[in-house]
Amino acid sequence: MIRPRLTSIVSGIPLLVGLLAVAGCAQKDRTAAGPAPYPDTLQGRLDLYQSESVPPPRTKLQDGHIAELRDTGVAERALKVGAKAPVFELPGVSGEPVRLGDLLREGPAVLVWYRGGWSPQCMIALRTYAEVHPQIRELGATLVAISPQTADNSELTQMLGQFEFEVLSDTGNHVARQFGLVYKLSPGAAADLRQAVSLREYNGDDSGELPLTATYVIDREGVIRYAFVDPDYRRRAEPADVLAALKELAASPEEQPATEAR
Repeated sequence: MIRPRLTSIVSGIPLLVGLLAVAGCAQKDRTAAGPAPYPDTLQGRLDLYQSESVPPPRTKLQDGHIAELRDTGVAERALKVGAKAPVFELPGVSGEPVRLGDLLREGPAVLVWYRGGWSPQCMIALRTYAEVHPQIRELGATLVAISPQTADNSELTQMLGQFEFEVLSDTGNHVARQFGLVYKLSPGAAADLRQAVSLREYNGDDSGELPLTATYVIDREGVIRYAFVDPDYRRRAEPADVLAALKELAASPEEQPATEAR
């Protein structure tokens, strides 16, 4: 169990309130809404949030920003299956460094990049991965979530979600940059986001940069065996696909199959 450091709580109260609201969206009570059950899949949950909580004009605006980002070809620059994962060290919420090399000595690693705790889609994704975290551990793998948030804001995200996996701070997107995931918000996207979120408050800088939402499975040799990278933050790697990749690794340690999702 990760022991949170209770630092900067007073200054982080507005953030915590916002995250609590997001958590309510992520775990919506379907009983009050009607007979439709809450979807089992992550994409189903994201689609439900989009249809119920995002007005059509807002969806159209998001579509435009995402199309603009996709046209830059940023996703094609991201590391792909078969590439060697960069070795890195990042601080966890406990303050202790988390090293990829140490994780791989214990087994495969699952790296989930998210934009920040301010993003409803990211919180839905992290909560869904939390549900399968015991299965990931049973397969001998370690799950970590990475964002450019400051350590204090990552701590608040972890405290809110009560996540049992490590939530790491990649301030400045230094590790994300090594994986080829970093992009700069376009002027229009940045202006739109500023209406709801101050990235400076969350990330501690004015770079206007974010990581693509990505998921990697890395084998014990440091080779990427599964990769999901998409400029559309409303789409995420399905936990079932990640589990399938881990099961393949566990079943064939000498001939580890490669799986890439786009």
